[in-house]
Parts: sequence; C-alpha cells; structure tokens
Amino acid sequence: MGKKVADQIVEMLVSNNVKRIYAVTGDSLNELNDAVRRSGKIKWIHVRHEEVGAYAAAAEAELDGLACCAGSSGPGHVHLINGLYDANRSGVPIIAIASTIGTAEMGVDYFQGTNTYKLFDDCSVYNELATTPKQVPRMLQTAIQHAIHKKGVAVFGLPGDVSAMSAEENVTSMYNYNSETVLRPSDNEMQRLADLVNKHPKISIYCGIGARGAHDDIVKLAGLLKAPIGYSFRGKMGMQHNNPYEVGMTGLLGVPSAFHAMHESDVVLLLGTDFPYEHFMPVKNKIIQVDEKPERLGRRAKLEMGLTGKITDTVAALLPLIKEKEDDSFLNAQLDFYEKVKENLNVYVKDEGSKDHISPEFVASTINEMANDDTVFTVDTGMCCVWGARYIHGTGKRMMLGSFNHGSMANAMPMAIGAQLAYPDRQVVAFCGDGGLSMLLGDLATIKQYNLPIKLIVFNNRSLGMVQLEMQVEGLPNNETDMVNPDFEMIAQAMGFKGISVTNPADVKQSLKEAFAHDGPVLVSLFTNPQALAMPPKMEFDQMKGYALSMSKMILSGNMDEVLEMVKTNYKHLKEVL
Repeated sequence: MGKKVADQIVEMLVSNNVKRIYAVTGDSLNELNDAVRRSGKIKWIHVRHEEVGAYAAAAEAELDGLACCAGSSGPGHVHLINGLYDANRSGVPIIAIASTIGTAEMGVDYFQGTNTYKLFDDCSVYNELATTPKQVPRMLQTAIQHAIHKKGVAVFGLPGDVSAMSAEENVTSMYNYNSETVLRPSDNEMQRLADLVNKHPKISIYCGIGARGAHDDIVKLAGLLKAPIGYSFRGKMGMQHNNPYEVGMTGLLGVPSAFHAMHESDVVLLLGTDFPYEHFMPVKNKIIQVDEKPERLGRRAKLEMGLTGKITDTVAALLPLIKEKEDDSFLNAQLDFYEKVKENLNVYVKDEGSKDHISPEFVASTINEMANDDTVFTVDTGMCCVWGARYIHGTGKRMMLGSFNHGSMANAMPMAIGAQLAYPDRQVVAFCGDGGLSMLLGDLATIKQYNLPIKLIVFNNRSLGMVQLEMQVEGLPNNETDMVNPDFEMIAQAMGFKGISVTNPADVKQSLKEAFAHDGPVLVSLFTNPQALAMPPKMEFDQMKGYALSMSKMILSGNMDEVLEMVKTNYKHLKEVL
C-alpha cells in the first residue's frame, strides 16, 4: 500500500521542525500514532490528560517554535480547550490535531461526535476540518502558516477514516515564507515621537514581552533619556538583566517603584506590552504606545500617540533622533526608591518563618540563589506568580513561563514537561501551588515515564491563597479556601520518583540543594505560611476598607486567632500601601 494520509501529516510536521505530538492515543488517533511510530523522526508523548498535552505544547512552542498536540473524538477535544485558550492568548504557535469520528457518521449525533468549528473557534487563529485526502496537505500547510505568522493555535480537524486513506500530493506550495520584514512607523511619525520625548524632562519606559529582542537598544535609549525602565511579568526575563535603569514590575504582582516611576513622569513610553490592568496606568501623563499589532493600541489607556511597529526596528530608528538629556535627577530619584523597595522585599526573606509556616518569600529567594543562570521556570497562577515575579531574577538566559494572559491554575507542572523535553540539558523548576498541582496530579506519571529531571517545588500553604486575598479585599471572610491536602511526598514516591517534605525553615536550603543535585525528577513539598499574602503596589481605599471589613467579620465569627496571625504575617505589606 502507498503512503497514507497519516504518513503525509507526519512528514509535513517533521519538515516544519515539529519534534513531538502530545496526546492520549486511541480511537481516531490510532493511524496517526502508528505513522509516528513508523517514521522514527518524531515522538509521541503519552500524557495522561489532553489539557496537560496542550500546556506542554504551549511551553515548547514559546521556547522552541512550532509545537503540536492532539485530542481524539469528543472528550479529547474538550480536554484540550483550556490549554489551547492559554496558548492562543499567549500568542504561541501550535498545531492542534482534532481527530474526529468517521465522515460517514457525521451529522447524526454519533457517539463522541463534536462540532469542531463551534468548539475551537474562540481559541484559535485557524480552525478547519479536512474530509478528503486531497484537502489534507493544503489545509495542514495553511494551518501551519497561520500558527507561525498569526502566532496562535491552528486547529486541524482530521476524521479517523481519512487518516487511513491513501495520500494525495499537494498542488500548491509546501513552503513557509519567513521573510525578514522591517516594520516601524513612518519617518514623520518617528520624528514626532522623538520630538515629544526630547521636549519633556521626565520620561519612563515600560516594556512587555514584545520588547524582549530589543533589550540592548532600549537600555541605550533609557541612558539617553535618563528614563527608568519598568516591565510586565512576561517582559521581566527579557528586560531585567544587565539593566542599570530598571525599577521593577507594576501591576497586581508588581512593586511600588515601577508604579511610582510611571505616574511621576511626563511621558510614558509603552513598548511591546498589552498590559491589561488599566487601573495601574497613569491618566494625567502623555502616553505613547508602540506595538506590532495595531489593534492593541489604546485599548488599555488614552494615548498621545499610538504607533505600529516591531520594537526592535522602531527603537533602532528612534535612537539617532534622540537628544541626550543632562538632568538625571528624575531617574536617580526612581532608582533610589527602587533600592528601598528591594530592601523591603528582603525583610520578608530574612524572616524565614516557623514550623509549618515557612516564609514563601524565603523559599523563592533561596531558589533564585541556587538555580542555574539558564534555568527555565514555570509558575502556577496565584501566589506562586507573586513569589516568582518578585524573587526570581532575570539573567539574560533564564526564562519564565506561566498562564499570564489566560490566568489558569494547574499550568506549571504541564508547562515544565514541555520545557524539559524542549531543553533536555537545562534545569527546569516548576513553582506549583498545592491547589494547582492537585488538579492534574495524574501527569506526575508522565514525568516518571519519560524520566524528566524536573524539580517540582510545591508551595504547600493548604489554601487557595490568591482567592483568599481576593475575598478579603472585597470585604468577604474566608470561606472554602482551605485545603486538606494529600501527602505530596508520598504521592511522588508512589509515582516512582523522589519526594521531599519540608516543614522547618532550617531544612529549606539543604532540602533544595539535595533536590537540585538529584539526577531525576524531584517533588519538594514545602509547608509555607497560609497567611502570607502580597499587596499590589497600588491599593484603593475601597480595597483597604474591604480588608478591614473582612477582618472584622472573621473576628465576629470567632476566628480571632486567624485574624491575629494574618495581621502579624502581613503587617509589613500593609505598611507599604498605607
């Protein structure tokens, strides 16, 4: 028999440098799985849940380019959805193969049938279903081009019977045209931009992940303008390192210095950021936004100028137009304030905590010191993001992955799987919340099956910490945020790899040292302080009032001990914003 459609798909994926397909095999995916086996040039990664496969593919795509996951008819499709939403919103290129029931059964409410168009339309940049062999190569090529160039998820629907049919050659091009396009504002707009920043004495720069490739030129620009540089969470690893002008992050996870710098400046220059929290944006300053996607301009703040361009091309063209400022008093004031902020953050590190109440700040800071300078970190949504954002430092080689746009729990461990497979020789450390890890515990077995040397750091605070904070600032007493956890150390051992429990602060450093030295996967469950919260750099009066109201309600409910512990743990944070 000649080449099957499934073989043709595998060949196309291999030619586009796809190295793995993350999936649960079975049913309508079996022909594709067998084609992978026969090829020997691509690997099938047997995850235990398709959501994990989608997250792992998203991590690999962000680190290494195009990646692939798959889900079979019905339930497999639905399981992919959360991870695909995250990938699409993060702008990473993924091919999601949605194998379906046979073509003869379509439209008659057959077992495990789903409407892939309706199901995937909202989490993809391309979503089509091939029902004949002739459609397959042309449609898959189009899907690949959409994923790469539109930076998102391309869903390729594949009926199980079609994958077993004889392949037909494509009559159109099978090549991806990756032209090196220069994209920047016009000369006239560039001059207007330069005139504006040259005119005003106090400039601040705020960078997102879109500015990552322009680090050196942005630092040069800041030096000429005497401008402090702040950054988003996704922008941190690309902008913090080798940067004498950085003043940290702003936003819910940020620090007061970046917030202060943006609000005290005359002009704020937003570079490659779609920062979502408009309440942290200044309203009295002149704001200039530069972004590769024009639809993002002005949707977070009122702009003086909105310019379309790649940050690398735009900043390179701007530098020759800038007149160096002599007065650096504004910059120095912001840097001095940032030093005080960092000193304050170190106060929490020095307070290591007590038995079963280890300081999470101390844990994160210790990991920052022990980790390699090219470690890939993954962080669960919630308090793990706070500790990663504030205590893991960029080196220029480190990377940090998370559900920064979609905000899903349970992403850290699955993303670590994709990161470790993409970079087998690099250290991968996952900051896992106990709540997040509990959601997808089954795929610890995947880590063992492929013997991935991931270091899983579980911040075991026995609560949904971020939800607890949300309730408090809304004036609500804690309810159903506590968690009765299993013994994560024993679970790791049951899965077949090393587990460590740490209840005493004095044992943190030695336990982490042991974990990092171990040649294989390790889960470290650290019993952290459930009352350790983190205040954002800006708190409205209503939020403070809500926090006080929440404490009052808990006292009236007889939870005085919990209130005292919470205030005692967080009084330094409260002092920052009062």
